Amino acid sequence: MAKPAVVVVGADKGGVGKTTVSRTLLDYFSANNVPTRAFDTESPRGTLKRFHPDITEIVDMTTTADQMKIFDTLNATSPSVTVIDVRAGLLSPALASLRDIGFLDAAKAGQITFAVFHILGPSIASLDEIAETAGFMTGAKYFLVKNFINDTQFFQWDQATYNSYFHRIKDATELTIPKLNEMAYEQVEVSSVPFLKFVANKGIHDEAANYSFVLRGYVRHWLANVWSEFDRIRLTDIVGSKPVTRNSEK
Repeated sequence: MAKPAVVVVGADKGGVGKTTVSRTLLDYFSANNVPTRAFDTESPRGTLKRFHPDITEIVDMTTTADQMKIFDTLNATSPSVTVIDVRAGLLSPALASLRDIGFLDAAKAGQITFAVFHILGPSIASLDEIAETAGFMTGAKYFLVKNFINDTQFFQWDQATYNSYFHRIKDATELTIPKLNEMAYEQVEVSSVPFLKFVANKGIHDEAANYSFVLRGYVRHWLANVWSEFDRIRLTDIVGSKPVTRNSEK
């Protein structure tokens, strides 16, 4: 049985595009034939579930019963990867809960593979988030994600300050998610399909669709750039899956 892997995506601030990153992860794992399930913690109305309804369950991660739904089922044979999209503002409390239930100790002992994708905002508040989450990262793969959902510049006004925070966490890795054309992003939102289905010109049930050729091209190019970042960090290796030959995303 493969060792279970848990990927947490979150931020302590809203509006930084964390669910967009979760959606790219689910598409990436799907394209690489990695069995995956997801939990959307934006209870009771989840955004992630709207795009990936077949593999996503909405939970309230602050309740013990829903924590049991997630973590008492990790040793199921399949799927081997669990993606948790953490509600805005709940990253630090969620990590504290994982500490309290012994999950972080299990990850440190090598019983579970644990990765955190921390989606950064452009302000000094995000640097404070890094300092707050640092204490939870022992035994975890920690990724600091700069998500360019708009034209915001990240900490360029004081790179030294940013570096002083970044280097507090041993083995932290930076990822960059480029900006997607705004009209293309809006069209995917309206279509309520995964990025992969939009690129393939398919509806939610794999029926033929009629999306714009131009907008599909923008999404295809953007998704290929995102996935190249996931390839760079060897994400399939991290979650214990062998890489496969994907359909060309270029």
